Amino acid sequence: MIDKNDELTVSTQCDLAGISRSGYYYKTQKESAENRRLMNRIDELHLEHPTWGSRMLRNFLRDEGYKVNRKRIQRLSGLMQIRTIYQSRNLSRRNLNHRIYPYLLRGVKIERVNQVWSTDITYIRMPEGWIYMTAIIDWHSRAILAWRLSNTCDRFFCIDALQEALEKYGKPEVFNTDQGATFTSPDFIKVLDEAGIAISMDGKGRALDNARIERFWRTLKYDEVYLKSYTDISDARKQIGKFVSVYNNIRPHSSLDGGKPMKVYIGLKNQFDESA
Repeated sequence: MIDKNDELTVSTQCDLAGISRSGYYYKTQKESAENRRLMNRIDELHLEHPTWGSRMLRNFLRDEGYKVNRKRIQRLSGLMQIRTIYQSRNLSRRNLNHRIYPYLLRGVKIERVNQVWSTDITYIRMPEGWIYMTAIIDWHSRAILAWRLSNTCDRFFCIDALQEALEKYGKPEVFNTDQGATFTSPDFIKVLDEAGIAISMDGKGRALDNARIERFWRTLKYDEVYLKSYTDISDARKQIGKFVSVYNNIRPHSSLDGGKPMKVYIGLKNQFDESA
């Protein structure tokens, strides 16, 4: 619980609690109950059918009884940071004044921890609105190195997560993101540049370039978010924090031959540090 009268600043308390400063005050998003229900259904359908664009979603949702057109689906999908996997307009909107970096990982074999990290943003449903989550994942181990929740989709909570991961675990050789305005912002890029990290960005509309974090979102939503009804952002942080801990330290991962992501990450990182 954040206490304004505590001797620690609100900013410091937020950092210790694992929430972004912008997410301190949770406010219900200004969408109708019908639109919120529609957003939740779009979120579910996108996990099942990530290649479905607005036309397919419109037709399917109309069959389910929703009165919806493509423009509405595109607007709500944009709010949710949903990107269709095909070469088309990218719903994670770019800022044309921001520099776009090339994709560096085509054909690259991922062989070690801290070789590549990546990040993304996803939509988390709430009873009367929604919040956003960002996470930093190590590609080799699939370990979640840091994460944040926020009621606004801005660069600051993403920067907070990035800085935490760098402080705790060192730095990767390459950091991969999509081309959205959050990750191309000068403030976000500055953190990577100052750390001497090579920057890679997905091709527009190619969410599969960042497939590891997309798979984590799928696991998070089916095994946690869709099963819960969070009372507020503090409750969401607590419950999602428990899930991330289980995912990192207890849940076997098939791609790791049953290994646990954080155990694999720490073990391989220690081996590398000893041999360096």
